[in-house]
Amino acid sequence: MKKRTLAVCFLLASGSLLYAAPQKRIALPKPDLKAGKPLMECMALRRSSRSFSAKELPPQIVSEVLFSADGITRKDGKKTVPTARNKQNQRIYAFRKEGIYLYDPQKHALELVFKGDFRKYCGKQDFHAYAPLVLVFVSDMDAVGNTPELQALYAGNHSGSASQNVYLYAASRGLSTVVCGLLDRERLKKILKLEKNQMVIFSQPVGYPGK
Repeated sequence: MKKRTLAVCFLLASGSLLYAAPQKRIALPKPDLKAGKPLMECMALRRSSRSFSAKELPPQIVSEVLFSADGITRKDGKKTVPTARNKQNQRIYAFRKEGIYLYDPQKHALELVFKGDFRKYCGKQDFHAYAPLVLVFVSDMDAVGNTPELQALYAGNHSGSASQNVYLYAASRGLSTVVCGLLDRERLKKILKLEKNQMVIFSQPVGYPGK
């Protein structure tokens, strides 16, 4: 009896580990373009919130957050956000409990980059460690300008447009979000193994409001 109990426990534990293992690729559900509140109402409701629940976001919400930030809306490949000279230089990483994913707008999918929970490195406030989804905006600086001034201007504009879309979506769905510039960019750059010309702009946690 004891051996059988141990065997059952082992199988349950193994199954739990298997279930918790990060998927190499997550195909996201198609975004519902008719969901949420009207735009003018969302602008009135838009705000920064630093109160987050650790409750996981359903796949549909994750899908629509990422589509809002960088989704493709037209047959010519143009997106929900404008980019200078249509360079589309921005990458959005999704930090989750099980790992770090890179958003692929073409496939509307998340591609696993690294296993493990790195959310606490996305900012210097405590809520980064437990917010269910933390977006990290990365810019390919060489693609957006010939001078450091232009690169900073365009990269900030691109990430700012994406983050505002996420803010408005969060307002439409009753979610909490906030843009965070207080983060260790060099550490994140090492974690993500970014190229020299790639720069972390800021992070943006998204989740249900905390109690």
